[in-house]
Amino acid sequence: MIFNYFRNRKLMAKLMITYILVTVIPVSVLGYIAYKQYTMSIENQVGEYIPKLLEQANTNINNQLNDYKALPDALYNSSQVIEVLRKDAYQNNSALFRDEFLVNGTLSRMYMTSGNPDILGVFILSKNRLFQSAKQTQVNIDIENFPSFLGESIDLNGGTEFILPNQVDLEFEGDSPFLFMMRELRDYENQENLGTMFIAIRLSFIEQAMQGLTRDRSPSIWLTDQDGRFIYHSDPNMIGEIDSQFQHYPKVNGSFRTTDWMNNDLISTYKFPSMNWYSFHRIPLRELMKETNVVRNGTIIAFIIIVVLSSVISVLLAWNVSNPIKKLTSLMKRVEKGDFTVDLPMDKKDEVGMLANSFNSMIQEIEYLIRENYQIELKQKDAELYALQSQINPHFMYNTLETIAYAVEEDEKEEVIKMVTLLGRMLRYSLNNKEKLVPISLDVSHTKDYLTIQRFRFEERINFSITINVDQERYLIPKFILQPVIENAIKYGLDRSRRINIDVRIIKNKDDNLLIEIADDGPGMEESMLKKIQITLSQNPMIRDSQYGLLNVHTRIKMMYGEQYGLNIDSKAGYGTVVYLLLPLEDNLERKGVS
Repeated sequence: MIFNYFRNRKLMAKLMITYILVTVIPVSVLGYIAYKQYTMSIENQVGEYIPKLLEQANTNINNQLNDYKALPDALYNSSQVIEVLRKDAYQNNSALFRDEFLVNGTLSRMYMTSGNPDILGVFILSKNRLFQSAKQTQVNIDIENFPSFLGESIDLNGGTEFILPNQVDLEFEGDSPFLFMMRELRDYENQENLGTMFIAIRLSFIEQAMQGLTRDRSPSIWLTDQDGRFIYHSDPNMIGEIDSQFQHYPKVNGSFRTTDWMNNDLISTYKFPSMNWYSFHRIPLRELMKETNVVRNGTIIAFIIIVVLSSVISVLLAWNVSNPIKKLTSLMKRVEKGDFTVDLPMDKKDEVGMLANSFNSMIQEIEYLIRENYQIELKQKDAELYALQSQINPHFMYNTLETIAYAVEEDEKEEVIKMVTLLGRMLRYSLNNKEKLVPISLDVSHTKDYLTIQRFRFEERINFSITINVDQERYLIPKFILQPVIENAIKYGLDRSRRINIDVRIIKNKDDNLLIEIADDGPGMEESMLKKIQITLSQNPMIRDSQYGLLNVHTRIKMMYGEQYGLNIDSKAGYGTVVYLLLPLEDNLERKGVS
């Protein structure tokens, strides 16, 4: 159905549909596929690249944490501090203040002024004593409430723990986010517990480690523990909160894409090598594809411009081709109605111009052929009319009737009856003009009737014979082609000879053509006369006058069958004349379509 619809469209529509099918749609599809492949390639590259950066950042953070874990070991270098921590009780407050001054000063020198900018404060809780040193003024801290977030007992078994900001009821001036590292202090001499050391570490070291992930774009980066609580977040307000989507994230190293169309993000994750922490990197795809979208939008604009320009060019080209054809179609309709005065002027040399020139030439040729055929038809009608007139020649009629009258006077009843019968049959044959072609037998019969009547007139002066070697009922010949030739032989033969013998022979020659020979032994023709007649016969039948017996027969044959057929004369003075009629074998059965 689609094929038929397309086939019946106009040429202009076909060209435009073809242009859209083979150009616009394929280019659009290819552009869309190329864009999708390009964006997928970028997404895959980023998805593989970011986890590697996360791994490197996690390694740096882990190394930094390991360095922080070693900070309490420096305290063992101060024997005075260790001795203070070993004391269980004080005899007076003066001794207590002196030890606090000693330990706090040592903590300040070791940690606060040692050049590590990330340490916000150091605290030692030992036997109901709190030693501390901080860069900033801490609030909400007192000896009674300080360890409350840890419960009644602190048993780290000599290890190190990290406490998240929300788990510490402790704030520093400026509300800097921090990580609280807790380490049990052991007396290496007696393996007794000396206390617990707390170091508040600013989270800026995590931010520094993550800087490589924020280059060129503004992703969301966060660090969570195994419960999804934010240890670090690029948005400080989120630190300490619970990630509501944490349970939906795959806990494997790599990248995944969210399917929420409102927040279509690319999220990369990587697990810390030594702790149940996870680092995340999230960037909206629209941010990731920002540069790609610029390329996409530029490509779309360029595509639209190209399509518009190419469409305009295609329309012009299609119009340039279809418009002449449309004109040609209109002119063809006028030609169908018989108007051959049309003309399609075209000065182009391309195929359309050649088509227009061919059309003009064809119309001129058709007009010429029609005119020529019309003239041939007129000539043929004239020739047939003359042939018809020759059959009812008044002189022949007069002579025949005069012969009949003599016979009546002589009381030759049988001859009268026979001549009247022959004359009536000849007139009936002449009046039947429906068929231009008749079987050979009919024209031969008519000729015999004519010759018989002539023999009644001239008696023994005329003798004739007719020999037929073809199927005279099967093959056809033009009507009235024998009598004019024989009449011509009788007319000129009897004028100069006492007797004349006429032999008619109808045969099929070696080329399977019909050959009719009409020979007489009359006076013949001088060579000059013969040549003159032959020149006349060789002329174009359209321009010569065929109002003579031989020429009329010759013209009718050529008009009906072509130049290769016709009449020819061979004659010699004193030896008679032979007239040859060459015609094609016109099979009456084949003509009627009978097998």
